[in-house]
Amino acid sequence: MGKVYVVGTCDTKGAELNYAKDAALAAGAEALLIDVSTQGHDEKADFTAEQVAAFHPQGASAVLGLGDRGAAVSAMAQALTHFLTSRSDIGAVLGLGGTGNTALVTEAMRSLPIGIPKLMVSTVASGNTAPYVGPSDLAMMYSVVDVAGLNAISRKVIGNAAHAAAGMAQNGVWEVATDRPGLGMTMFGVTTTCVAKVRTLMEPTHEIYVFHATGVGGRSMEKLADSRLVEGVIDVTTTEVPDLLVGGVFPATEDRFGAIIRTRMPYVGSVGAVDMVNFGARETVPPEFRDRRLHVHNAQVTLMRTTPEENRAVGHFIVERLNRMDGPVRFLLPLGGVSAIDAPGLPFYDPEADAALFDTIRSGWKSAPNRKLIEIDAHINDQVFADGLVEAYRSISK
Repeated sequence: MGKVYVVGTCDTKGAELNYAKDAALAAGAEALLIDVSTQGHDEKADFTAEQVAAFHPQGASAVLGLGDRGAAVSAMAQALTHFLTSRSDIGAVLGLGGTGNTALVTEAMRSLPIGIPKLMVSTVASGNTAPYVGPSDLAMMYSVVDVAGLNAISRKVIGNAAHAAAGMAQNGVWEVATDRPGLGMTMFGVTTTCVAKVRTLMEPTHEIYVFHATGVGGRSMEKLADSRLVEGVIDVTTTEVPDLLVGGVFPATEDRFGAIIRTRMPYVGSVGAVDMVNFGARETVPPEFRDRRLHVHNAQVTLMRTTPEENRAVGHFIVERLNRMDGPVRFLLPLGGVSAIDAPGLPFYDPEADAALFDTIRSGWKSAPNRKLIEIDAHINDQVFADGLVEAYRSISK
């Protein structure tokens, strides 16, 4: 049983933070108050701002006493990250705050491994939480009223959060023993058939983790790879790349494929769903794209067919990163189509655009003993392509 780390700026939210600590203690958990103030301090905190700031790579002077509050908050976030990752007794982390404290505390929370409970009570929890949550199992709870004083509402919300953190800290989830190595896979609706076939073939020997390729899905998979929580990856669906390059709503970051480069783990990949850029409802498609070939996937998702020029950019992005992978790599091209709607008679069938993608990857490919480019004359959702992915992975994994 670990301790509840209650984290926040005691110079402005001391009463609320102490209330949260007391509530966690009353619920039976051990609790510590961690002060991350940048303009003042609380000597009653279990870890003072000075102690936390000392974990900054350049020391406490790089955090405290700065005239620029924004710079000080960013520096304290770095210090808190190093502080939390140095601790071995964390049962849960509970943060309270507005926009500044939310950004500070959640940055550090995201550095913690998947599975350590992380709960942030925040004034911005009912809006776009993606920048705060990222690829982490971080929960955000809307504070309803500002975290600025204790009242009938804030006591209830903060108390509930403290009890939740205490409960998580005291009741760890039992791990199920398995001797099957973890395997990460990426999927989208239009590659589901392929992934389902691969999963069926691989499940007898591997623990399968499937990630929805919605931008954060790819980042989540690579976070597990960086953490060595998977042995390897079958990256069927790289649709987040065109969203990054063209401006869709499910973009990768520039670090897509970076975890594979860093860890050198076994990697099998493909170009699933790179025939499309994702937008929201039909009316949200940017004006400059409204005359393009669009397909309404559902009421909330509109797809835009990528052009040959866009596919060349996608191919260049992917192959440049594949060439930097020093681990065992197999990359498969499905010459018969890259998504469920990229086939003769279907909305995104465009052999010229697919050829531009394939030719760019072929021409940019740098041969190496560890890397092999494999072309299969089949559609990505055909059984023969799924068989090819599985055969490729088994040939390079333990």
